[in-house]
Amino acid sequence: MKISTKTQYGLRALIYLAQADKKICPLKEISEKENIPFDYLEKIISKLQKEGVVKAKRGKNGGYFLPYSPKKIKIKKVIETLEGDWVTVKCLSEENFVCPQEKKCLAKNFWQTLKKSIDKTLNKITLADLIR
Repeated sequence: MKISTKTQYGLRALIYLAQADKKICPLKEISEKENIPFDYLEKIISKLQKEGVVKAKRGKNGGYFLPYSPKKIKIKKVIETLEGDWVTVKCLSEENFVCPQEKKCLAKNFWQTLKKSIDKTLNKITLADLIR
């Protein structure tokens, strides 16, 4: 599993908002303080907003804020929002994929176990855990 810069930047922006403690932060401020390209951050925040991870306030003193406590924001949700539902191998990701080795594949159980383990771990970690 490789985490893209999109998710790395997204987590940095969320950490910034979490540390701002409900203060409304302009995107430009987050971009400058976290050294994230503004246009790229705009796309990332838009995805997070669509999923309800962040909220926006419009107007002169507008910006972004966390609608929930950092304790309630699971890292798994952030990663899935920005990366999509990740999987380890093709046979677990595509519904109609028929692997010619499926009946004799000794590794498939390992891949399934690995995915479940990573999902479980990511679902335990919250944004609050990252800012401690």
